[in-house]
Amino acid sequence: MDCRLRRGATTFGSVKTPAELTETFRANGLKVTPQRQLLFGLMHGNTVHPTAEALYAEASERMPGISLRTVYQTLTDLASMGELRLIDVGAGATRFDPNTDDHHHVVCSSCGEVRDVYVAGSDRLKVDGLDGFTVEQASILFSGTCTACAAEVDKVSRASARGEERKPTNPKERMS
Repeated sequence: MDCRLRRGATTFGSVKTPAELTETFRANGLKVTPQRQLLFGLMHGNTVHPTAEALYAEASERMPGISLRTVYQTLTDLASMGELRLIDVGAGATRFDPNTDDHHHVVCSSCGEVRDVYVAGSDRLKVDGLDGFTVEQASILFSGTCTACAAEVDKVSRASARGEERKPTNPKERMS
């Protein structure tokens, strides 16, 4: 049974349960270990689009001794089975998305937060200039400022307008 992630009134994608992923692994002849089951659980309902390193850090807290190699191998296996999407938001490390529905992404250019977005009619886009290319996949990446970062910028702007000195919150700023 697929679960539907919800945020407000919007429904976000199909995500298999850890039990379903266990069955999928077994059906594909792959070994199911406690480490893999932990990773299935960490990815289930995960809407932050984590990197392998971020998942490794979280998994290590719960299961000391898990290897980064196991994390990468499990994520790679899930992606090759179509249970995860690998996404590149232009910020370096590949991120992993358990939402396999047709959707796109928005990334905050300030903090790097990534969210799923659904674009009505994206399957009907007309693209000029393909010149013989066969399109296998298309993704739309929106970038901008999330509400938390916009609120911080607004707070700093208001303080500046009142003539208050902004205290640096970034350690690098404090050193200069």
